[in-house]
Amino acid sequence: MTVVPRPYVADDDASFDERESGGLTRLPPQALDAERSVLGSMAMSQQAVIDCQNVLEPEDFYRPQHQLIYRVILDLYSAGEPCDPVQLGAALYKRGDLDRAGGAPYLHELVQCVDTAANASWHAEIVREKAILRRLVEAGVRITQSGYAGQGETDDLVAAAAAEIAAVVEGTGKEDDFFLPSQTMEGTLDRIDEAKGQEGLTGLGTGFTDLDQLTSGLQPGQMIVVAGRPGMGKTTFAMDLARACAIKRNIPAAFISLEMGIDELNMRLLAAEARVALQHLRSGEVTDEDWTRMARVLPRITEAPLHINESAATLGAIQAKLRRLKSRVPDLGLAVIDYLQLVTIGGRQESREREVSDISRSFKLLAKELQIPIIALAQLNRGPEMRADKRPTKADLRESGSLEQDADIVALLYRDDAYLPESARAGEVDLIIDKHRNGPVTTITLANQLHYSRFVDMAAEHH
Repeated sequence: MTVVPRPYVADDDASFDERESGGLTRLPPQALDAERSVLGSMAMSQQAVIDCQNVLEPEDFYRPQHQLIYRVILDLYSAGEPCDPVQLGAALYKRGDLDRAGGAPYLHELVQCVDTAANASWHAEIVREKAILRRLVEAGVRITQSGYAGQGETDDLVAAAAAEIAAVVEGTGKEDDFFLPSQTMEGTLDRIDEAKGQEGLTGLGTGFTDLDQLTSGLQPGQMIVVAGRPGMGKTTFAMDLARACAIKRNIPAAFISLEMGIDELNMRLLAAEARVALQHLRSGEVTDEDWTRMARVLPRITEAPLHINESAATLGAIQAKLRRLKSRVPDLGLAVIDYLQLVTIGGRQESREREVSDISRSFKLLAKELQIPIIALAQLNRGPEMRADKRPTKADLRESGSLEQDADIVALLYRDDAYLPESARAGEVDLIIDKHRNGPVTTITLANQLHYSRFVDMAAEHH
């Protein structure tokens, strides 16, 4: 029979007294003396209230009665009233909580057990550390239970486990997070100095001169949405960025494809790098010259750290796989997701728009967590095709306006010759930068070499 560990439950004071007296063989991490000292110090000194408030949340206390007393102290302090045992007792009595807090004698006992309030912040740190350890224990129990239950996809369970641990880690940053220029300016100057000699790039180069000049490279933590109507070349452009990262610069990149298989993506790689017609590769009509061209570039393609995945389809699976890849390949420089509207969360959702909104926000947070730019491809709605001017805008993003909100950059692809084959601008593609959080919006024109499954700078079109 499988035995599932049973999580402890903080229920009432009686259960805590039982634990203190040895009722359970293994107690959760706790420091009751430190908790009493913190509360007693706060009842004695307003400075102790300020110091401890910067460190602790009410839930950081192990005993429920201590959580209750702490909340009332903070309420009194916020109202500008004293927090001494008499005033504290009166406030608890008005709320009908005096007995739950241990009665008036217990409040006086808290003050009597403190020699000086000067150590309050030190004792608060002890209480906080024990609270973090308890949360780790609770997260471990939940992870263990989900592992025994085994319900759902493995990757989703792994992602949920990572989220449990991440929630504990994120909750550890209660201390003051205001910084003075004297504390941060040195690091900023170091970044500026590092940018020297990088031809203006402070981030990851895209392989497109005008785009690099506009963005200074793709920055860690950014989410870049590349959108367009079907057939505009979204996957081609995304593969261009991945090739510039992994093949040209030998920086690891991830390409998660929910639409195309690995063979199709490999054909696009070969066509773009060897300048072989993609149609020849698909139809098998490969000439001797094509084979020679491919043989020449094959070593640099096969040695490139381009990690392609075609199995991830849910948000949890994508998060789990990218987190694992980042832990295995710490210098991961870029991730591409092709494309966002094919990602699902699983389970019943309020609406598809809400689901896409949650996915979009999760990818932005993942980019910040992994400290890499994440490029999310997205479909546009039919709006452009209904207008005389078919150039898209960010308002045409399909299913969710949150994509525009979460993205640091929104790049829209538009080809005039997709609508007018005889257009004077045939062979050109407009990369419309319709949102740029750190710079201007503009339109960059690239040369369209879709027969080679690639875009290039206009100046390089004939090279």
